[in-house]
Amino acid sequence: MSEFDQYARKYDATVNDAIAFSGLDVDFFTKAKSDDLLRTVARHRSPLGELALLDVGCGIGNYHAGWTSHFREVHGIDVSVESIDVARASNPGAQYQSYDGLRLPYGDGVFDVLVTICVMHHVPPAQWPALVSEFKRVLKPGGLALVYEHNPLNPLTRRVVDKCEFDVDAVLLWPRPTRRLFEGAGFEKVRTRSILTVPPLNGLLAAADRAMGWQPFGAQFALEAKA
Repeated sequence: MSEFDQYARKYDATVNDAIAFSGLDVDFFTKAKSDDLLRTVARHRSPLGELALLDVGCGIGNYHAGWTSHFREVHGIDVSVESIDVARASNPGAQYQSYDGLRLPYGDGVFDVLVTICVMHHVPPAQWPALVSEFKRVLKPGGLALVYEHNPLNPLTRRVVDKCEFDVDAVLLWPRPTRRLFEGAGFEKVRTRSILTVPPLNGLLAAADRAMGWQPFGAQFALEAKA
């Protein structure tokens, strides 16, 4: 049984409790990263309707309602069976399965896009190289990997992590070592950028947030890499 099974029915409430001081909620941050993903994938690979996407560590599938209408296929996988049950009930247009957290149960070169959102900090650091190698294996040549992670340089992010019940054992990743991790697995054109430096509450602020991606203090960072 995964430790995250106990949060499958209260995931949103747990996160909302941790971020309550910000005046924002989990749906806001979900939409912000979902929009960023769609924009980023379209910049690298299009049309989206021809692409198959895998979300590793998908949890309860909060992002997938916004993706199934864009991509040819959306797949989600997680170690939490309970979370997969919730995701499957909420998103009939996506395909789900649980696994043991080690080898991804897919063939080589299956997916055009792979994304993992605030997942790697829950994986023991000793397992990071094997996990990233699995990302590379299941992506098609030239496929796109996207990683969204908490930025340890941001004090508000650290406050959220400290307050969140299921982040008690989190090991936050730093952008530069994470880039090296992906380069070591054979990925190319690896880059990171800050996101959520300012809350993208409207079009103007969203544009400002994208323009500030070069600086290191956003609440989270996004990594892009080509297989």
